[in-house]
Amino acid sequence: MKTYDVCIIGGGVTGAAIARELSRYRVSIALLEKEAELAFGVSKSNSGIIHPGTQNPPDSLKGRLCVQGNRLIRSLARELGVHFVEVGELIVISDLQDLPQLQAIKADAEKLGVPGLRIVDRAWLAEHEPNLSPDIPAALFAPTAGIISPYRLVYDLAENAARNGVEFFTGHPVMGITRVETGFVLQTPQRNFHTRFVINAAGLFADEISRLIGVDDFTITPRLGEEYLLDKKREFTTHHLIFPLPTPESKGILIIKTSDGNPMIGPTARSTTDKTDLATTDEGLRKVLQNVQQLVPCLHERDIIAYFAGLRPAAGDDFIIRHEGRAPGFINVVGIQSPGLTAAPAIACMVAGLLKKAGLTLHRKWFFHGRRPASVHLFAIPFSQTEKLIQKDPAYGDIVCRCEMVSSKEIRDAIRRGAKTLDGVKFRTRAQAGRCHGGFCTTRIMKILMDELHLPVMAVSKRGPGSELILGSRDHA
Repeated sequence: MKTYDVCIIGGGVTGAAIARELSRYRVSIALLEKEAELAFGVSKSNSGIIHPGTQNPPDSLKGRLCVQGNRLIRSLARELGVHFVEVGELIVISDLQDLPQLQAIKADAEKLGVPGLRIVDRAWLAEHEPNLSPDIPAALFAPTAGIISPYRLVYDLAENAARNGVEFFTGHPVMGITRVETGFVLQTPQRNFHTRFVINAAGLFADEISRLIGVDDFTITPRLGEEYLLDKKREFTTHHLIFPLPTPESKGILIIKTSDGNPMIGPTARSTTDKTDLATTDEGLRKVLQNVQQLVPCLHERDIIAYFAGLRPAAGDDFIIRHEGRAPGFINVVGIQSPGLTAAPAIACMVAGLLKKAGLTLHRKWFFHGRRPASVHLFAIPFSQTEKLIQKDPAYGDIVCRCEMVSSKEIRDAIRRGAKTLDGVKFRTRAQAGRCHGGFCTTRIMKILMDELHLPVMAVSKRGPGSELILGSRDHA
C-alpha cells in the first residue's frame, strides 16, 4: 500500500485550494471525495461572492482569512484562467436611523484592513444603482467585493493540482480511520490509503470524520439557504452586490450578480438537522421576493428560472482550523461557511503552515506549473472570436445548448478534463443551465458522455450512482 504524505478528505473549494497550495512542495498528496465529482457538496450551491471582509468580527479567524483571501484570489484567478470581476458591494439601509450600524460595520472592516470603504448617499445611489428603491437613503460601499464561478474555481484548482502531482479519488467515501505508528489508514469501499497526515475538509460531514479519530468537541449544524436564479435579461438590473443590514443569523437576503450573467436572489437561513435537506419552499420564495422587492421593486417572480437550496456547514460562529494534539498529524478544517469561498486561498496557506509546524518538511519543487490556459466559453466571448475558433475547429460551431451558447467542443473538453455526469458538464460549461433547463440539450449531452466515456445509456447519470436518467437492464443498453 502506497504511503502518502498528506491525504485531504473533501473535494470542495477548501479541499481543492489546499491540494493546489500543497502541490507546490515535494510531498505526495491524495484527495478523497465521496461524491462522483468534485464540487458536488457544499460548493455546488455557493453564490460565487468574493467578500471584501465587511461583515465579520475584527477579532475573528474568518474575518482575517476573508481579507487575505480577497487579495489572493485575484492572482489565483489570473494564474488559473478563472473569470473574476470586481463589482463592489453595497450594504443598504432603509432609514437614516440605521446609519450608526453602517458606520460600525465600516469601523470593524477597517480594523481588518478592508480598503476603500465609504458611506454613499441617495444622490450617489441614484446615479450608480438607478433601480434601487428610492426609499434607500444611504449605503456602505465596499469596492473590493467581486464575483467568480465557484464550480469552475474548484475544477481549475484541482486540474492545476493534478498537473503538479496530486492524485484525486472521487466516489471514495472515508468510512473509517485507523491510527498507526506511521500515521493513519483511511478506509474507503474501494481501497485503503496510508498517510502521514490527514486534512479533514469534509464540509457538512467534517464532524463525522473527526469523530472517527476521537475528536468530537464540535458539531456541524447545517443552515439551509434557498436561492433563486433569474433570467439573463436581468443581468444589469443592478451593478453591485446588494446587501441589507446583516442580522446575527445571516448576511440577509441579497441581490447577487454572478460571473455567468444570471443574477440570483436569496438566500434564506434556517437551521436543520438533515444534511440531505435541499428542498425549496413556497414560504422561502415569498420571503425572498418580499425582501428583494423592498430593495429593487422592479424584480418579479416571473424573472426566476430556477429554484435551488444549499446547506452551509456551520460549527459555531467562526472557522475551526487546527492541528489536533489528541491525534497528532490530523488537521481539522471545519465550519467553513461564508465567507469560505473567499477565504479558501488563505485557508490553504494556513494549513500548509500547520503541517510544517506538525513536522511535515515542505521543500518547494524546482518546477511548479502554476498557470493553466483559460477554458473557452462561447457565452463569454465576442462573435468575432467565436468565428476564429470555428475556423480552427468546426465543433465550436456545433451548438448543443442554445440557451447558454455551449458547443459540442466545449462539452467534450469538459469531459476530457474530468466531467462524468450531466451536472459535471453543467457546472463546467453551463450547458443545461438556461431557461429550458436542458429540455433541448440533455439528450445530446448524454450521447456525448456515452461516446467519450464509453458508457451504456443506462449508466449516464445526473450526479452519480442513483441518479441515472434511464432505468432498465444495462445488459440490453
